[in-house]
Amino acid sequence: MPHKMTLTGSATGPLREYDRYVAFDMREKGSPSAPKGLKKSTFISYTVFVAKKAFNKTGLTKKSIMHEKILVQGEPTLDIPIDECPGEIGIICFQITVLPNKNDKEANESKDKQEAKQEVSKAQQEVATTKQAEKQDPVSKPVAKEAKTAQPEVKEIPVQEKKAAQPKKKLPTQPKGTKDVVSFDEIIVPEAFLKTRPNPVKTEEVIEFVKRTGHLDKPLTIEKDSKVLKDGYRRYIVAKTVKMDKVPVIYEYLK
Repeated sequence: MPHKMTLTGSATGPLREYDRYVAFDMREKGSPSAPKGLKKSTFISYTVFVAKKAFNKTGLTKKSIMHEKILVQGEPTLDIPIDECPGEIGIICFQITVLPNKNDKEANESKDKQEAKQEVSKAQQEVATTKQAEKQDPVSKPVAKEAKTAQPEVKEIPVQEKKAAQPKKKLPTQPKGTKDVVSFDEIIVPEAFLKTRPNPVKTEEVIEFVKRTGHLDKPLTIEKDSKVLKDGYRRYIVAKTVKMDKVPVIYEYLK
């Protein structure tokens, strides 16, 4: 049985187009240490072969593939002509995924934190304004005793306003039966699924459902530890098409 391989990184050379597939080169670091007497390996070069249909679905271009970080899952091959495979190892790609940009994630997280700080600061200013207005309001002596009695109630109002001003983070709505939400990139698709093609009409119906509701109609079924997909390949394709970062799942435990 062929050995499965997973590569991550960017293309190190230009995209080459053939009749039904495309090819590009990638590199990964070699072992930091080698057995005594052997030279250390600085890096290993790979040539990745991808079907044109699968490559076009990723949205990658000849220019962007040199800058985008991608994940490739496949198996080594020795059947490619040497002039088409300049890398040390040839990889037949079963699945190719564009990974999210780390800088974009950090920028979004920084923006969310800044907005939260601004909302808290605004709430604190409102509380300070309320207290200042209470001090400036002239009160006659007979009423002053009543104000002291009601003082605890007056203090509670600004605190409640402050809590109300802080937005509560709510988890996005998920389909019924969801047990957990995992990163899309963690899910491993078996080769048996990759060789099938879900009904395109039903797939399109699920895509429309996601666009309308913002979530999948049902969770995917995966193994708890290995994250291998057991059921829901159509919904996996839909999540990949609409570029979902996280997907709802239920677990199937190994017996």
